[in-house]
Order: sequence, then C-alpha cells, then structure tokens
Amino acid sequence: MPPLRRSSPVPLLALAAVALGVPAPTLAQDADPAGDWNGALSVSGASLRIVFHVVAGEDGYSATMDSPDQGALGIPTGSVEMAGDSLIISVPAVGGGYRGRIDGDSLTGRWSQGGQSLALDLVRGGAAGAPPEPVRPQHPEPPYPYGVEEVRFANPDAGIELAGTLTMPPGDGPFPGVVLVSGSGPQTRDEVVAGHRIFHVLADHLTRNGIAVLRYDDRGVGESGGDLAAATSRDFASDAAAAVAFLRTRPGLDGRALGVAGHSEGGLVAPMVAAADPELAFVVLLAGPGVDGTEILVSQTAAMQRRSGVPAPQIDANERAIRAVAEILTTRPQDVWTDEVRAALLESVPPGASAEQARAAVDPQVASFANPWMAFFVGYDPVPALESLEIPVLALNGSNDLQVLADVNLPPMRAALGGRPGVTVEELPGLNHLFQPAGTGMPTEYSSIETTFDPGALERVSTWILEVGAAGGG
Repeated sequence: MPPLRRSSPVPLLALAAVALGVPAPTLAQDADPAGDWNGALSVSGASLRIVFHVVAGEDGYSATMDSPDQGALGIPTGSVEMAGDSLIISVPAVGGGYRGRIDGDSLTGRWSQGGQSLALDLVRGGAAGAPPEPVRPQHPEPPYPYGVEEVRFANPDAGIELAGTLTMPPGDGPFPGVVLVSGSGPQTRDEVVAGHRIFHVLADHLTRNGIAVLRYDDRGVGESGGDLAAATSRDFASDAAAAVAFLRTRPGLDGRALGVAGHSEGGLVAPMVAAADPELAFVVLLAGPGVDGTEILVSQTAAMQRRSGVPAPQIDANERAIRAVAEILTTRPQDVWTDEVRAALLESVPPGASAEQARAAVDPQVASFANPWMAFFVGYDPVPALESLEIPVLALNGSNDLQVLADVNLPPMRAALGGRPGVTVEELPGLNHLFQPAGTGMPTEYSSIETTFDPGALERVSTWILEVGAAGGG
C-alpha cells in the first residue's frame, strides 16, 4: 500500500477532505460503528497497522485514520456511511477507502487503493497508538548553527495568511535563497513522510552551506490559513509565489539569486511560479513530473502493481479505467463526475467479482478521483511551463522512484528544457521518490529506511545552488 498521503503523483493524489457527516441511521447496537477500530494490512510481505477513529455526531458520522507504522496519524476521511450492517469510509487524502461488515466488535472487509483491493479485518478496541520513534539519524536537533525565525506572510490573491520557518546562514550575507514547495497532500513545512522530516533535513543542509531557506505549511494545514480541500496545483503555485514575494522583502538576501525548489507535486508547481516571475534566478525539481497527470497515474500504478505481482490483465484494466476517468474529469461537467467515475472504475473490477465485492472495491475510491484537484492534475501538461524557462534548472529523479518514474519523466523534461546553459537533468542511481537509497522503491519501504535524504543528493543540490548564486542566477 502506498504511503497514506497524497504524494504526488499517485492515485493517492486526491485532496484531503474535511470529514463529511451523513445522517446516522437507526442501528442495532452491535452495528453502531462509533469507536476505534484496529487491524493490519499485509502488503508485499510487510504488515501495516490501520486504525479508524469513528465518531457519531448530530449530523452523522465522521472519522480519522491512523497508519502508525508509517508515522501517519489523524488522516482526515471523506464520507463515513452505514449501508445496512456495512461501514463505508472514503479516504480521499490517500485515494483509497474501506468497506467492512460489522458483526459485534469485528469488521470484516477490504481496503481499496490505487486499483488494488486488500483484505483488512478490524476489531473494536483501544487505539493502536504510535510505535516507538523510528531511527532517523539525519533529523536536525537544536541548537542550530544558523538563524531560525518563525514567519507569517500573506497571499493577497487568495486572501489567506501562510506560516513557515525561515532559516538564515550566520553572517551578513547577501545569501542566495530558496523557497521549498512540498509534494501533494496535507503537508506541514517539514514535509513529513513515513516519519521522515524531508524538508527539515533539506533546509538544514542548505542553510549550513550558506543558503537561506523558507519552508511553509500548506494552505489549510498546520498554522496556515485557507482551504486545502478546495485547492488545485494552480492555487499552490499562488501560495509559492507569495512565499517568493515575502523572501524578497527580507534583508541579507541576494535578490539576484532567489529560486524555488519543489518536490514531487512541488516539482509541478515550481515551473508555474518561475514561468510567471522573470526575476527568479533558478528552479530545482526534485522528482518533478515531465508528463501530464494521466501518464503519471498510469505509469506509477503499473510500476507498483508489477512490483507487487498484480497480473498483467488487471494492470491493463486499471490503465483503461484511469484513462477513462481522466477523460471524464477533463470533458464532462462536474455534476456528473461521481456517477461516471464510479462506472468507469467498475470496469476495472476483476471478472467474477460479485456486485457487493465490486462496490466494496470501487465506492471508497470515487471521491478521491471525482474532485477538482484531480481534474486539474490529470489534464495539466507541465511541458509548456518547462519550455518557457530561461533560467538555470536542476532536475533530479531517482532510478528507483516508482511514483514519478525517471524513464517516463526525464526524457520529455530534457526535451522541454533543451540544451540551454545552466540546465542539468540527472537520474540518481538507486534512489526512490524520497531520495532515499532503496531496494525496491516501493512506498512501503519508506518507513523502514533510516536515511531521510541521500547525503550525495543533498550535496548535489546545495553545490548547484551555490554555483548558480555565485553567477548571479546565470
């Protein structure tokens, strides 16, 4: 199972939604879903604990979800419904969901995500809680040998205020500076994935090497205002542009050497910002897309399913479903998305599945596809923005990245950026989507790897930015 976040790009990409209540039906006591439900998924030989916290309110049920072994707690859900004695929970934040039949203190059901359906039986009881803190040797700890300032800045176009952390090298400067733009999902300024504080590690390394860094909470996350559930990548580009504007107001920075670095979906957003801002000096793309979102979803789903041993006919059926969904989202009015997306996804259900099994596999996934964020993503082609860039660009992908595949995304990125001076496009051997040294590249591996960000990759980024900064942005 991919990590429980919207990690651009994967059919985990749908926006996190606030819990949506539905009128609570009159139920027998043993069919009341309220409470904590615990179980474990078996995925590629790994066991991943899953916890649902279901709450009954005046307007119906709501829930949050934990994946303690991946360090993901309090994941918001979408709809929480009872259909007879079956509990149906959609989890748009990860593009998945659960359907199970209640029998007393047991739930027998299946987890569906990214075209896969896996058995997941739950029992009612106390929350599993977080496991012991995993070993993360790269996580920085204070005191830091540089300045740290908690900051707030406005995005006047959106009418919101964003909160972040600015780290400044010691001395008077002027220093080059960079805004970090996170991958998809509800990300805080540290971009925490599977217990790894990716942006904290990256910002610490860059600042220790003489580069000022601004990282911030996504809109609607942490201390930032705004509505994450209503936003698309275009809105995130507006937030990143506001961060750049704020950075330009800070003393001690070299205005000719300011850039944007984006990871995953942030690598889609960064070129949007740079294409509209002729004063930016550079762009860094870390596992950024070079093809449209439909191709991202098709390639990553196929790669992960092949690695998981899914039969080829099912992989082909899932590709047809993804392409059908993309066609619906980009050509049909929004008021028919839900029904038509459901019908398209049902076409990918393996032959022989009963109607109930088909609904259990598909219903939890519908909300993760039928939404404005996904509609923008599947239809957005990053090539025009990349072609418009006339500044230095560093684009890095890992050869073991199964979410933004290097062999799919780097060739069109190279073609779009051309052979212009200052453009570097590299595939880093053995690294996954988080730039960890990896064996399989599967997201289930992220939490078990101690390295948060390969030191060689960190050095590659800092050295390149310093070279660009010394040249005044090229």
